[in-house]
Amino acid sequence: MKFSLLPLAAACALCMSATAAPQPPGASTALTVSPKEFLEACHADMAQARAGMERFKAAQGAGPVETLDIYDTAQWTLSAADSRAGLAHETHPDAAVRARSWNHIHDLIDLCADLGPNSVLVFGSPNQRKSTGGLTREEATRHFVAGLRIVAPHCEDCGVRLLVEALPVTQSDVVQTLAEAVSIVEEIASPGIRTMFDVHNAIDEVEPHDVLIERYFPYIAHVHVNELDGKHCGAGDYDYRPILAALKRLDYHGWVSLEAFDFTPVAERLVTASLRHLENQITQI
Repeated sequence: MKFSLLPLAAACALCMSATAAPQPPGASTALTVSPKEFLEACHADMAQARAGMERFKAAQGAGPVETLDIYDTAQWTLSAADSRAGLAHETHPDAAVRARSWNHIHDLIDLCADLGPNSVLVFGSPNQRKSTGGLTREEATRHFVAGLRIVAPHCEDCGVRLLVEALPVTQSDVVQTLAEAVSIVEEIASPGIRTMFDVHNAIDEVEPHDVLIERYFPYIAHVHVNELDGKHCGAGDYDYRPILAALKRLDYHGWVSLEAFDFTPVAERLVTASLRHLENQITQI
């Protein structure tokens, strides 16, 4: 298992910029632009984000604070892209809306590939996939699967794994359990489409989390750690030892990244506290 300050810091900066960034330019006008203008704006955002990520990759010897600053700067651009994507919807009843939404995912796959080999792209985004426009949960899910099937070959070509993230019932009605996520992965049957495990998002699961990891391990390509309420590791009473023991026993070699939603502590303190807490839990397994 890989535990490092840099991935935790990067995940921390990602969440912080997504939640704290002001409304980016163009967000309020994107509703009235044409599909062509929408895609051009997304492509421009991706180009700027790539430039920022190149700086991030070149800063491997930088300290954690400087690394956070470089990563956060790049994330401002991605926030603009995410804002535009938020006006789209991957399961919308309008085929044109779905098409431009999945084109945005196509661009994100390209960006993910630029960051290096064996990259993963987590598809959470509850507002971009939940049922809308009068669709049933089942209909929206079929649109979601259809879109994933379309981008799967591009994921394979780019060496990127797009991860279907299960979400709590309070966030989305499309893919609410790890079992549902795995069934979609099996249906598409592409090495470019996998799933992941997220502690916070598994709050509605009825079985122990380590049991789920054991059962679905062949499909899990990434792990998010946080408290059940979304705070950073150690801020609550979640026992990470069972899932960490399962990952160790199964010889997991992917990333374990922090995804926190409460940034009351400053970023560096939050990241360091989480890392120390996880390291302490590892010594007990």
